[in-house]
Formats: sequence, C-alpha cells, structure tokens
Amino acid sequence: MWRLKTVHHKASGSASDLEEFKRKRREFEKALRQARRDRQLISKRLLQNVDEEDSMKTGSTPLSPAQVREMIRGVQTGGEEKAVRLASLRKALRNPETQLTFIKSENSMHMLIGQLSAHNAQCQLEAARCLHELSHSTHPSVGQACLPAGPYLLTYLSGQSTKLTELCLYTLGNLCPDSAVVREKLLAQGIVSALANCIHNQRYNLAVVEAVGFTLSQLLQAKDATEKIIPVVMASKIVPHVISALTPDPEFGFGPAIECMWCLHYLVSSNLDNSMLIAQGALSQCSAVLITLGGAVAQGNLVGGIELLIWPLLRCLGNLLVSGGDVMPEDTRLLAALCVFSQAYLHLHPALSRESLWALNNLTAGSSGFCSGLLLLNMVPILIQLLSFSKGINSMALRVLGNIAHHGTEYCVRLTQAGLLTALCATLKMAEPEVVTLSLEVLYMLLSSSPQVIEEFTRLNGVPLLEAVQYNSEEEHSVKAAYILDHQFPSFSEVESLSS
Repeated sequence: MWRLKTVHHKASGSASDLEEFKRKRREFEKALRQARRDRQLISKRLLQNVDEEDSMKTGSTPLSPAQVREMIRGVQTGGEEKAVRLASLRKALRNPETQLTFIKSENSMHMLIGQLSAHNAQCQLEAARCLHELSHSTHPSVGQACLPAGPYLLTYLSGQSTKLTELCLYTLGNLCPDSAVVREKLLAQGIVSALANCIHNQRYNLAVVEAVGFTLSQLLQAKDATEKIIPVVMASKIVPHVISALTPDPEFGFGPAIECMWCLHYLVSSNLDNSMLIAQGALSQCSAVLITLGGAVAQGNLVGGIELLIWPLLRCLGNLLVSGGDVMPEDTRLLAALCVFSQAYLHLHPALSRESLWALNNLTAGSSGFCSGLLLLNMVPILIQLLSFSKGINSMALRVLGNIAHHGTEYCVRLTQAGLLTALCATLKMAEPEVVTLSLEVLYMLLSSSPQVIEEFTRLNGVPLLEAVQYNSEEEHSVKAAYILDHQFPSFSEVESLSS
C-alpha cells in the first residue's frame, strides 16, 4: 500500500518511518538559515545615508571615553549646530568599541533620547540615526541600553516622515533579536499593534512595507514566538496586510514580498491557526504568486533574487496543504510552475529543486485531479529524468510518481508508457536505502495494476534485478522485494497466457 502522506515541513513526531527524512529536513533548514544570513535576510540591517559619500569609512578609529564625553557635551550645548554634531556622533558610533564606550558614558542615552523627542525634525532624524547605528551592534548590552528609546521609536511609526518611520522600523527590527528582555519590553510597549497600524497607513509605500516585514520577521523568529508572539500577531490586523504584500512590484523589486513571505512562513509553521490564514487568502495568494513566478522562470528570468521569494512561497504552500487547504484542481498552472522550478534550479540551487518537488508531493497526495494534470501536461517524463539526481531530489520525485500510481490501473499504465519501469530498474541499483524502498513501493503498484506491466518488466530483465535486491539489500528492502516476487510474478507460461 502506497503511503499517501503529505510531508510536514516541521516533521511530525508520530511518523516513525520518516526519521531519516526528518533528519535531512533539519539539515536543510540549517543550510537555508545560513543562506539567509549570508544574504542579510535574517541578520541586522544597516541603512545607509544616501546623502553621504564614503560613509562606511568614517568612524573606523575608536574614540576614547574623553572624546566621547566631549561629543556628548558638544551636542548638549550645540545650539543650531546640534544636528551637525549628532551627525558626527553617528559616524563615530559605527565603531563597535565606540558604541560600548558611548553607552557607558554618563547621560549618553538620556541626551540621545532627549534629541529624539525634541521638536527639531533634523535633530530627531540624526538622533534616530545614532540609535540605528547602536542597534546594529552585536553586543547585547548595547541593545538593552537602547530600550528607553522604544516608546519614541514606536510612536514615530505613525508619524508623517516616512524617512523617520523607515529608520525606526529597522532600528526596532535590529533590537528584536538581541535578547528575550528586549523583546518582552517591546511587546509590552505594543510593537505588534504599532506595526499593524504602520503597514495599514503606509501600505502603498513599499519601502515602509518592506521595513515592517523585516521587523515582524525578526520578532517571529524568536524561540518563544509560538507561545508569546504569534498569538498576538494573529489577533492583530496585520496578517491581511502581510498577505496582500506577497505580490512583487515589477518596479520596486522583490524586497517587500520576500520579507512578508517569510513572516507568513513563520506563522504557518507554528500551526496555531492555519485555517484562519487559509480563510484570509494565504493559500490562494501563494499559489497565484508561484504561478506568476513560474512563468517568469520558464522564460529564463533567474536573476534579481527571484529564488529568495520562491523559497518561502514553496514552504507556505506545502505546509498549508498539509493543514487541509485546497487549491482549485483545474488550475494546472501551479503544477507547471512547480515542475519549472524543479528543472530550472536543479544545478543552480539543488535544494530549491527538492523543495519544489516537496510542495508538488503535498499537492498531489490524495488528489486525482492534480495527478491527472501531471499526466495531461506530459510532466511525468520530467519527473522520471529527476530520478537520476541525488540530494533527496530522486526520492521526492519518487513520492510524486507514487502518488500518481496510487490512483489505479489507468494511471499506472500511463506511467509505464512514459518509461517509468526502465527508470525504476536504475533506481533499484542505487546505494540510497530510501530511494530503493520508494522504488519498490512504486514498482509494486505498477506490477499490481495489469499483466501487461508484468510482462514489460520481465522483458526488461527486472526479475533478476529484484532477486539481487532481495539478496543484497537491507532487511526492509529484502522483505519488500520478496513480497513482490512471491505475489506478483507468475511463471513465464502464465505470462504468455495472460498476454494472449
């Protein structure tokens, strides 16, 4: 019996037969998190002041405590030059040692927060930039020192200056991962409702939407997010705005969609209320965007970071399908998109190819409509070609082919006509136990479907191959091979009578 199981991205504890698969999935998650860090999608962000030239070269030399105190006094007594002196302080704060010296200096944060709350717009902006530089620090004490500024940063999310709003959002996003103390304080100060109001008011400003997505994703990645943060987010009005931002803007780029897509992924992976997410259109939106991106990739558009959006989209699609979400069965464009991704990224990003097949597996599990669609669109040869690739790609392709074969004789005959028997003769010789096991299961369904398939397998010299598998494989494979030999293969005279 074919195990018709959609595969959770967060593996189920009750599926003991998937322990190896779960281990590989955890390794893949680790690799993906590293990839996101490398692209600064999960790490802290540092906004650059576009009005400056060679700004990153400034502040490379650490300042002494005396120099820092002098800069603080200069701002306090600066008069009309306060904004200029705050700008100089901001440049100095790019040095990690100067950051630590600054927060240890008397009245340093009091001075900075005083300027942040002042009525001078330019001083406000420069003080916010100083806090932003501090928030980029990797030292936990720096983030905690910035906590008194939290209420002001949250207040300015509803301000008139979009430049200040964006700056405050990235500063808050940088502070979120520093410690549980910082997160709890920001949650108590109402960061989730502030983000919801901000994205509602600024939904047409894509730079701000991207910043909201970044800050929210930083919150949602906390270890205690499922218990303390996600329920608050789900109860807020932010989720519909996140879902509506998933469609990339052709002129602005993928940034807002990528950030909001990762937010949705973290919400879906929590499994707290996926039915509500589906009801709000998460599944249909993910499907629509994947179809659009599939068309772009099919035309050769593999640049511009498009894969960074495809990845979380696939995650959400697969996990929402596990949660019981339905996609319109007649829309086979989604099948085509997933097959396009599995081919296009086969060599460039093999893990993304595997992820596409994982989503395709969850889409076809138990769905005769989508399985028929794969046959009608002649996509089975694509899946068969993928059986020669390792890194989990072949095993995922076998799962999809098994989903098709599970639907009975007509499906099995079509698979045989497409050349699956020949491909299985090759996968049965592979060294990967999971591939051999899945190959035997698919083979069993094919051989059970009709005498013609048995005859074809015999013609391909498949019986000696099964005997070799039974003799050489591990115990589990031997049992499966023996079962096929004992129950499926008649004598040659019986084969002849069946075919006549």
